[in-house]
Amino acid sequence: MFTGLALLSICLLILLRVTYTYVTSLERSIPGPWLARFSRLWYFLHVQSGNFHHENIALHAKYGPIVRVGPHLYSINYPDNNVYGIGSKFKKNDWYEGWKHPSPDRWTLFPDQDIKRHAETRKKFQNLYSMSSLVSYEKYVDECIDIFLQKMASFSQSGESIDMAHWFQCYAFDVMGDITYSERFGFLDQGEDIAGILVALDNSMVYSTLAGIYAWAHPYLYAIMERIPGSGAAGRNFLMKFVQQRIAERNHARANLSTSEKQRPLDANDGTPQDFLDKLTDAHERDPQRVTPYHIFMMGLSNIIAGSDTTAVSLSSVLYNLVTHPSVLERLRQEIKEYDAQKNSSNEFIPFKEAHKMPYLQAVIKEALRLHPATGLPLWRVIPEGGAFIAGRQLPAGATVGINSWVAHYDSGVFGPDAGTFRPERWLEAEQEKGEQYQRMEANYLPFGLGSRTCLGRHISTLEMYKLIPELVRKFDFELDMATSNWKTRNYWFVKPIDFRVRVKSCL
Repeated sequence: MFTGLALLSICLLILLRVTYTYVTSLERSIPGPWLARFSRLWYFLHVQSGNFHHENIALHAKYGPIVRVGPHLYSINYPDNNVYGIGSKFKKNDWYEGWKHPSPDRWTLFPDQDIKRHAETRKKFQNLYSMSSLVSYEKYVDECIDIFLQKMASFSQSGESIDMAHWFQCYAFDVMGDITYSERFGFLDQGEDIAGILVALDNSMVYSTLAGIYAWAHPYLYAIMERIPGSGAAGRNFLMKFVQQRIAERNHARANLSTSEKQRPLDANDGTPQDFLDKLTDAHERDPQRVTPYHIFMMGLSNIIAGSDTTAVSLSSVLYNLVTHPSVLERLRQEIKEYDAQKNSSNEFIPFKEAHKMPYLQAVIKEALRLHPATGLPLWRVIPEGGAFIAGRQLPAGATVGINSWVAHYDSGVFGPDAGTFRPERWLEAEQEKGEQYQRMEANYLPFGLGSRTCLGRHISTLEMYKLIPELVRKFDFELDMATSNWKTRNYWFVKPIDFRVRVKSCL
């Protein structure tokens, strides 16, 4: 009897507290789904559906520039500079806890909520990811493109239906292995998952996306997940051991080299440039306190984990939109033919510096990434002390706001009434005018995030796309497999195409 009354009293107190908080809150007038006022359950269920990127767009169409998706959790429809700008005091919220290892010693850049540590770490390594560093990585990309094209030629002869999203991920994975360790994983050679790595990363992504919504449960859920057969633990362990072994082998190989040999810009004997691991190790040897062994491991592992999905999703979007818009494909092919005629280089891969100057190629890639940015959830940030005025509302400290790149990219007020249409020309038209419209489009274009948290490896992804797409357009035609021709996706942070099947035909 007493126990029952005690439980009832506790429930009533909780209900009264929730009601009081809601009634007295400055945020109570912010619109959104009814359940979202009281619980994150609404947000959890809709993220779990794998379709939140489209639902998020619909929410803003219905409710306006700011929408409640959970208690003190608000989706906004424009990239506020105060929230995301350089030097912002808005830190990442607890959703990013789901992407961390429960041990605080095993931190990584992406989910790091420590603004100071993140800024310091990013500063140490940003030169390695700069656009100017891309020149030294291009040889590795060319090696992988050569194998990729051989595979496509083989498929063009067999006529079989292939999942291009899978092959793009194989390409991106092997490129990152080559760039980082001068060693491909062999995904392109085998055409299948190696040691369960892809399954492991996919499972981890689903887990982190959902567990982060209830971050307090993450340490307990993580321990359980690691013990469940088929959760991907074997693939994750393989990947970590691979990185550790490459680092150990490199340290052993460098032990007897001179400083000039270690820091070669280009080996005169085999033409091999320094890879990412060499550059990290150089930085460690110059200043062991500033760049520690953990930094080398963490950055080397992050390259592989974060470097494949973004590129594979983006390449899939480019190819799908080219296949479904023949006039765009023809115009791009003509631009490439004109380049070949001018340079007399149709048998050579187009250098990145040249490809990046092609205006229509640039517009095609940009439009494909606008229409299908790789990530599909809000970039959550916590309002700091003193509160903030956002989207026409005064919000208190501790509340969380975030913009979804899909919401920003489909804003008809920025990209026009045809914002949902693939039309590369919009970028050429806006750039020609160089007016306010162009500036607004650029400000709302965030396929790699924005501000101080912009994806560190975005230039590598750009390199991979600008190198591969011209070669595919030069040499092949792609036909959608009519049995799976609908563009279906699944959104657990990365908005991945599902069964994007095509048949390859040579156009030479």
